Amino acid sequence: MVITICIGSSCHLKGSREIVNTLKQLITSHKLENKVELNGSFCMGQCVKGVCVKINEKLFSLSPDTTVHFFEKEVLGRHTE
Repeated sequence: MVITICIGSSCHLKGSREIVNTLKQLITSHKLENKVELNGSFCMGQCVKGVCVKINEKLFSLSPDTTVHFFEKEVLGRHTE
């Protein structure tokens, strides 16, 4: 599974660094380092919606407060092989 997080200026101001750090911690604590890859990207064109995050080609809008719920639902809830 590939998760891409926007690190462009708008998303950076909305908390993308905190989201990246939270996702790294969650991936490590669930021992998913070999199954989940984190990538950074610049603008994904959805700046007004929040921090843009993609899993494969599906786009999500996150905030630091919604990151854990996103991880539980979209990462742990999917088959991560």
